[in-house]
Amino acid sequence: MNKIAIVTDAWHPQINGVVTTLTQTVKHLENMGHRVKVINPHLFRSIPCPSYPEIRLALAWTRQLKKLLTEFAPNAVHIATEGPLGWAARSACLKKKFPYTTSYHTRFPEYIKMRFPIPLSWSYTVVRKFHKQATRVMVATLALRDELSQRNFPNTAPWSRGVNTELFQPDTRIDLGVEGPVQVYVGRVAVEKNIEAFLSLDLPGTKVIVGDGPARKELERKYPEALFAGYRRGKELAGYIANADVMVFPSLTDTFGVVMLEANGCGVPVAAYPVTGPINVVKNGVNGWLDQDLQIAVHKAMEVSRESCRNTALQYSWKACSEQFFNNLEIVEPFGSSNHASAANA
Repeated sequence: MNKIAIVTDAWHPQINGVVTTLTQTVKHLENMGHRVKVINPHLFRSIPCPSYPEIRLALAWTRQLKKLLTEFAPNAVHIATEGPLGWAARSACLKKKFPYTTSYHTRFPEYIKMRFPIPLSWSYTVVRKFHKQATRVMVATLALRDELSQRNFPNTAPWSRGVNTELFQPDTRIDLGVEGPVQVYVGRVAVEKNIEAFLSLDLPGTKVIVGDGPARKELERKYPEALFAGYRRGKELAGYIANADVMVFPSLTDTFGVVMLEANGCGVPVAAYPVTGPINVVKNGVNGWLDQDLQIAVHKAMEVSRESCRNTALQYSWKACSEQFFNNLEIVEPFGSSNHASAANA
């Protein structure tokens, strides 16, 4: 049995792929017999994130993180996000010469550029510094691994994703009483998700947006014919997805997109652009369709066998994902002991 500390700025009640991935990973690590402590914003005073009030930013200091880690005495530390907690945990580990791993979930440089006139090169310099001294930087796909390597990120290692195929399955379908065919988007309703590329398409039937975020009011005003359902969870979320004829994933910046696997679990094909994230998940004619023309991708995806989509999802398990995560960790003497000379260039 090992003690594992996971430090994350993204945690419940947030609803996103990072939180889903970490929640499932913690569950399966504990099933494997390990003890896990999640250091998250609820353990600190916090403030709402500008433009994302549902996201809380912890007011954390290195000494606070160091105290928490010393009390827990983990054999491994994983830093999941580049927020205030992530930076504080990084500093605490470096001060103690304790090796740690990180993961690259979110394209913060691209997200920042969409809101402020800051060059990508500047933002990537900061993000690269964050990950530079990690023993491994975990990434979800081979395409992302190649992309980060080209940007001089060191020590990248694969950490795939999974899907709960008992929850996300075809029999959960909910009849929404809308005209078909039904095209569904699931995720945060924000500018970086490129949702308008989907909403502006000339498609028969009904577009359904499941999720919430800062762009919702403007998009509801601009596209009144679409159904904006807000956040849905658990079996109800699975029911909304299973009701669809196709899931449209218009993002150009996501590093993976767990919702694509959830759609496949429900027997629903995915339509997306051939970019990092979808390109390693969606295979044309097997579980969806990728095309530079999203309208073509939607029409082609709706021809794909729902049974083939379900079979694709069955190949992804959270258990295998969590085992891969554990094998990427740096297991050493407990935090607080003096024997950490192996910490990477600390």
